[in-house]
This record gives sequence, structure tokens and C-alpha cells, in this order.
Amino acid sequence: MTTVFSSPQTLAPSPYPMRIALGLEYDGTNFHGWQRQSNGAAVQTELEAALSYVADAPVVVQCAGRTDAGVHADCQVVHFDAPVMRSPRAWLFGTNTQLPRSIAVRWAQPVAGDFHARFSARARRYVYTLINRPSRPGRLRRFAAWEGRPLDLGAMQQGAVHLLGEHDFTSFRTVACQARSPVRTVHLLGLRREGDQISMEIEANAFLHHMVRTIIGSLLVVGRGEQSPDWIAEVLAARDRGQAGVTAAAAGLLFVGPRYPREWGLPDEVCLP
Repeated sequence: MTTVFSSPQTLAPSPYPMRIALGLEYDGTNFHGWQRQSNGAAVQTELEAALSYVADAPVVVQCAGRTDAGVHADCQVVHFDAPVMRSPRAWLFGTNTQLPRSIAVRWAQPVAGDFHARFSARARRYVYTLINRPSRPGRLRRFAAWEGRPLDLGAMQQGAVHLLGEHDFTSFRTVACQARSPVRTVHLLGLRREGDQISMEIEANAFLHHMVRTIIGSLLVVGRGEQSPDWIAEVLAARDRGQAGVTAAAAGLLFVGPRYPREWGLPDEVCLP
């Protein structure tokens, strides 16, 4: 298999012994997002420090998709070029001993040298969880958003249909989004209710900055009866972030993980059906 990457750096032959892929889960509540930064704790910073300890040498990782401050991940996938030879067991258990309890490596395995956690992925999946009742959540406050007003789930489902397929999602991304193109393809978007909990599952080839949370914020406008389901189509066509709803809270968002072709030999949970 030949994979073409958009960054010239990924095309250079690796001088390292082996490329390793990791599956990673984390509670993002106390992190300023995935990406390393100078003004706050980041998941990437913690992971690279732990891997560097195991390698006794600097390690830099690439991820499948960056998550924002407060957003969680079930199976984030990363890759790195190992500067030394270590067993998958050492990368797994050795790294976990150095990570905070809110981050854990789930699996580690060697991959082909042209595998790239971001560019080899064909889809990404998110789930957004919302507690819909008059009283705020306690036990789930770190992992679910809250809406105290009644919501019409049927209307929200009708509105969501307008977002399926390939569209220009300018109206659903932050003005600071750096993606070159606003066009994305949504493969699946489903909402369901169990008791006082509403969940939205969404899968697309890729996502724009704040895209999922802005979609949720807009569907809440429909669910509260402030706009009709067809309003979502109007917002989409406007290509204007100012026309959409507010960005929903980060706590409810979980990055389920990316999906890759099975040819890469990764665990089933991150493979295309």
C-alpha cells in the first residue's frame, strides 16, 4: 500500500528502528486539549514525557485528531518513530507507569513505516452526551453536558438529516479554524434518548474546529422549539458561523476514535467495518 501525505516531512525515510502505533484513552477535564502548549497541561505533553522516559530519548507523537480543552477520548490513535528498540509490552506498561491516572495507553503495536495516525485515517467518530432534566448532573458532570429545558428529540432528529452527506460546514466551525477547506462528509448522525440522557453519534471523514459542538448547539435550538428542523438547512446554506447556535459545552464530547483500512493491521475498534 502506498500512502501520500500532505506534509513533505512525512515522506522522508525514517532513521529510527520502528514505527509504533498506540491506542490512548483520557479524561480531558483538566487538560487544555490534546496539543502541547506553553500555557497549560496538554495530553500530548504528558504522553511524550512518558514515552521519552521509556525510550530514555526524546519521543514526538502524531495523533489522529486533536481534541479541545475538556474533551475526552475513548481511543485516540497516535504514532511515533521509536528511537530505540522496545517491546510492545514495554511501550504499553512502561508508558502507563509514567502517565497521570486520567490518561492510559490501551494498546501498542508496530506498524508499517508509511502509516500515519492522521493521514491514514478514513473517518473519525464522536459521541456527545447530554443530560436533559430540570436538575443538574452530579456523577456525570465531567462527562455530560446539561440542558434543563425539555427537548423535542424528534425535531432534533429531523434537523440532523440535513447535515448528512458532503457539505460546506463553514457555519459550524469556529472563525479561528485553520482547515484549508470547510467541506466535510458526514457518514452518520444519529440521536437517541435513554431516560433523561440524550446521545448524539456522528461519524465523518474529518471534522472542523468546534464542528461537533456547534452542530449540537444548533440542534438544541431546534429541540427547544426556537427554530424548525428546516432551520438547520438554512444555517448550513448560509456559510456564516453567526447564523448557527452557540458552541455546546466541551464536557459532553467524547472522541470515540478514528477508523482505518484493515490493511494496517490495527485492532478492530479502529478499523473500518
